[in-house]
Amino acid sequence: MTRFPTIACALALAALVAACASSPPVPDWQGNARSAMDRAIAAYLSGDSAVADVEFRRARAEIARTGRTDLLARVELMRCAARVASLVFERCEGFERLAPDAEAAERAYADYLAARVAPADIALLPPPHRAVAPASVGADAAVEGVKGIEEPLSRLVAIGVLFQAGRASPPAIALAADTASSQGWRRPLLAWLSVQLALAEKAGNAQEAERLRRRVGVVQDSR
Repeated sequence: MTRFPTIACALALAALVAACASSPPVPDWQGNARSAMDRAIAAYLSGDSAVADVEFRRARAEIARTGRTDLLARVELMRCAARVASLVFERCEGFERLAPDAEAAERAYADYLAARVAPADIALLPPPHRAVAPASVGADAAVEGVKGIEEPLSRLVAIGVLFQAGRASPPAIALAADTASSQGWRRPLLAWLSVQLALAEKAGNAQEAERLRRRVGVVQDSR
C-alpha cells in the first residue's frame, strides 16, 4: 500500500498509525482510518474519483467513532492537499466546517493550500514548505526549494501552491509533471501536462506542443 508520509506527519496524522512495539495495542479505528486514507488518496491521484470518495467516507466514519473533530479536520486537509497537487483549486469546505476545532498549525496549512498563508504563520507550516511559502522567494530559489522536498506528493502540493499564487516558473512546472509521471499519478500528470502544453502553444513552439499532445493522449488512453 502506497504511503504519503510527509503530509501525514506534517498534519500530525502519525497519531493514526501504529505506535512502537513496546506500546499498548493500537485501536482498530486508527489503522483502518489510515489505510482508508491511503487508498483514498491513491485512487484520487490515479483519477478514480468514485473509489476515492468511498474510501474517504470510510476514513471519516472510522474517525467519527471517536468524536475527534480535530482529527477529522486533518483528514480533510489531506484530501484538499491532493486536490492542490492536481491543480484543483476549490474551497476546502470540509476543513472550514471543522476549523474552530483545529489547531493553529492546521489552520495555517489550510491558508497555505489556498496560497494566502500569513507571513507570521509560515513557521507553523511543515518544514519542507517553509522555504517556498514566502512571497519574496524568487523563481530560482523556489525551484531549488521544491527540489529539496523528497516526498513526491508534498512536492506536488508545494508547486501547486506556487502555481496558484502565480509564482510557478516553467522549470517548476516541468518538475511537477516529472514528479507525477514518475509516480504514475494520472490525474496530476494530465493537469501539469496541460499547463505545459498551454505554455508551449503560447510561445509558438509547435514541435514541443505536438510532443506534449502525444503525451497527454497516451495518459488519457491509459484509462
